[in-house]
Amino acid sequence: MRPNFEKMTNKELREYALTHRDEIEPLRVLYRRRTPDSEAIWFHPPKTKEEEQQQFELFKRIVEEKEGKKNRHG
Repeated sequence: MRPNFEKMTNKELREYALTHRDEIEPLRVLYRRRTPDSEAIWFHPPKTKEEEQQQFELFKRIVEEKEGKKNRHG
């Protein structure tokens, strides 16, 4: 009996996909759940150490915001 990939969390899907590398369906489900490119935040390669630090700080803020939303919504 095949697992219900739609009911699995992303973590469970990743673990399943890594242990069942011959199955494509868990990867398809993960792919459908990803953030669309239109909503993604793109980072260009930094040209200076200052730009690198600015991007790192922005990235940290984004992760903290997403973690905060995740914690508030369950």
